[in-house]
Amino acid sequence: MILHAPTFLSTVADACVDTFQRPLKDLRLSVIDQCNFRCTYCMPKDVFTRDYPFLRAAERLSFEEMVALSKTFVALGVEKIRITGGEPLLRRDLPRLVEALARLETPAGRPVEIALTTNGTLLAAQARALKDAGLARATVSLDALDDAVFRAMNDVGFPVSAVLDGIEAATAAGLAPLKVNAVIKKSANADQVLPLARHFRHTGVHLRFIEYMDVGGADGWMRDEVVSAAEMRAQIAHEFALLPRDGDRASDTADTFRYADGGGDVGFIASVSAPFCGDCTRARVSADGKLFLCLFGTRSLDLRAVLRSGDAGALERTIRTAWRARADRYSADRGALLARGARRYPVVRMSLVGG
Repeated sequence: MILHAPTFLSTVADACVDTFQRPLKDLRLSVIDQCNFRCTYCMPKDVFTRDYPFLRAAERLSFEEMVALSKTFVALGVEKIRITGGEPLLRRDLPRLVEALARLETPAGRPVEIALTTNGTLLAAQARALKDAGLARATVSLDALDDAVFRAMNDVGFPVSAVLDGIEAATAAGLAPLKVNAVIKKSANADQVLPLARHFRHTGVHLRFIEYMDVGGADGWMRDEVVSAAEMRAQIAHEFALLPRDGDRASDTADTFRYADGGGDVGFIASVSAPFCGDCTRARVSADGKLFLCLFGTRSLDLRAVLRSGDAGALERTIRTAWRARADRYSADRGALLARGARRYPVVRMSLVGG
């Protein structure tokens, strides 16, 4: 069965900006809060045990509800929807959702871009179906090229070769430009920066390094474990000359450079050392329909109850009101919080709201 986007909303959206005049442009849509990895910085085994109370299937939004929510967000200005998790490819029949979302258009008549973030374990088997359904781009998380380091970080013994197979399959299917994200933690994989850079040069893959953040799940986060974007860039620039790349959106998370010899590009996401809250245009909806206005948010708004009321106007008003009141800028305020003695700001778990 193919899901069709609902048509009950106006095609003209009023300006929807928050208290810092940041427009609503991007939606992170989590489809499941479960993951088959237990990465130590996100879902450590001692917290996310076999008995952990993940959402039951009945508690998650249906695909029809996700499409209805997405339609409302698009009417309010969203131009890009990124499907996340947990591990989103664990959600059955995901291409069916992708196909429905790919039918959405902005009020100006432009197609909404549909993207996906995955750990890559199931990508080789699903890449072609996702592309055929309308998925435009994919981002794969890969924190190490060394197999032993990678197995230690995912903490379930999953081999790096299988993720590389998924990347190859996604590229062959046309999910381009494909991105690879690597979270770098000083005591775990700081020695993987150059191997990753060397591997993905001249492949067409956009590699991005992410500073180790105090996100949900990282209860033992320490500032000393952060390898800054500047340090990572210096490592690579020592071996390969880098030049700034033009054309990125102000709201893009990565500061991107290109290899001077034409080897492609490499990006750095510096949300700890150089926060970019001032340009953040992203809203997040959890798998159970809760709206979070920041990756580091602690409070949420239950959209599922409004959605199930059947009042499309109320849903649009609820989202608009929440966004216009948005004042979140945790990464920019992190330094002040730490200076006041806060060891770590309490945040929602990432597996629920996505990265």
